[in-house]
Amino acid sequence: MPSGAEWFIVLLVVLLIFGGSQLPKMARNLGRAQQELKKGFAEANKEAEA
Repeated sequence: MPSGAEWFIVLLVVLLIFGGSQLPKMARNLGRAQQELKKGFAEANKEAEA
């Protein structure tokens, strides 16, 4: 698992590649994707129990 310094470097590279204006939009999209993934796993577990 990456340490704090490694995460900082990754964030810096992403900032350089995509620019500061794109980061909030990307973060929102990643959050939505994570929610959909969790929802899909919950539905799959629910169906498996039935």
